[in-house]
Amino acid sequence: MAGDVVGIWEVALSDGVYRIEFEHGTTTGKRVVWINGQEVLRRDWMFKLVGKETFTVGGMETKATVNIEAISGFTYEYTLEIDGKSLQKFIDNRSKVTKTWVLQVDGVDCRIVLEKDTMDVWFNGQKMETEGEFVDDGTETHFTVADHECCIKALSSGKKRAGIVHYLMVDGEAVPGWTD
Repeated sequence: MAGDVVGIWEVALSDGVYRIEFEHGTTTGKRVVWINGQEVLRRDWMFKLVGKETFTVGGMETKATVNIEAISGFTYEYTLEIDGKSLQKFIDNRSKVTKTWVLQVDGVDCRIVLEKDTMDVWFNGQKMETEGEFVDDGTETHFTVADHECCIKALSSGKKRAGIVHYLMVDGEAVPGWTD
């Protein structure tokens, strides 16, 4: 990558965390988008220095746009939109509709994501086959990871504002320390 990188963003999707880098050569008109170190878009000799570059991120081809705006003279502002929302709005929305756990299974770092609206479960970027069932105190979503029985329990918090809480169990043991 050249020395014209002007923006770096981290975007967490269900199928992984992506590092997006944007190069903008204001003297050459070059625009390059890198995702996790791989070049995904290149435009050379762009005479218009402001505008947008749209591309997709991840296996689900989530739409992303880098906006280039002139602030004053030759000073530019670069913002990232994901699914038509500012990055911050996208992150805020994701924290409401997903639950993410980062843990180790058999000594390997793992990332498990629950999409609350669809109850889809992702393990290290792969959508898992799951089996859901209703139980007395909520629901359980069962799946297997490397010969380990996993279960995500959805239970009422008992508090109107908190709503439903989700717990990950691996081989019958609760996994501590989750993130939203």
